[in-house]
Amino acid sequence: MLKRELIDSTTIDDGEVLELYSHGRDFMIVLGRNELMSTRMQFSEEQLAELTLERLGKDAPRILIGGYGMGFTLRKALSLLGERADVVVAEISHSIIEWADGPMKELTGEAMSDPRLDLKICDVGALIDDANDGTCDKYDAILMDVDNGPDGLVRDHNNRLYSRTGIGKARDALKPGGILSVWSAAPDHAFKRRLMDAGFAVEERRVRSRPNNKGAHHIIWFARKG
Repeated sequence: MLKRELIDSTTIDDGEVLELYSHGRDFMIVLGRNELMSTRMQFSEEQLAELTLERLGKDAPRILIGGYGMGFTLRKALSLLGERADVVVAEISHSIIEWADGPMKELTGEAMSDPRLDLKICDVGALIDDANDGTCDKYDAILMDVDNGPDGLVRDHNNRLYSRTGIGKARDALKPGGILSVWSAAPDHAFKRRLMDAGFAVEERRVRSRPNNKGAHHIIWFARKG
């Protein structure tokens, strides 16, 4: 039987430790006893990109992806978008990107060198603030895959992204008709209500973590700005 092998670890800003493991050909990123992401369960994160772009209906939008993770959402977006698209990715951990270009290079492929990618090592909230104060252009879509969704595990600081204030800032950082898409490991009726209270037209979609209609159920909310 194959054993899980620790490849590397990194301490995040609240003192907790993220660990990268391999298990045969698969990789997983773990926080304590919680497996945050795995190459065995990527479908719902790919669906975050595919279903958002399907609803957006634009070949060359400007989109913001909050959280690189293992890059599933980014790579799917790049595979579907035209050459003039602008894809901004906010990832707060340098180590996550080092893992992507190191141990997981075969998985990452050429995504990091794609000319459409603008990778920022920062909190996605900072880029949303920049769009609101005119430092950068607003977005056609914001795709949030930060922490475990509204009920976060990794950083208490992430909770502000899903608060009424955070939702309002994300709404204001979108162009008219833009879409805020949010991935979550579980349903959250209070969060859905906050989206609606912010003036979004909200669609909730349940998706599987694996493409064979197996694995855990995850939730994606698609919130369109009027």
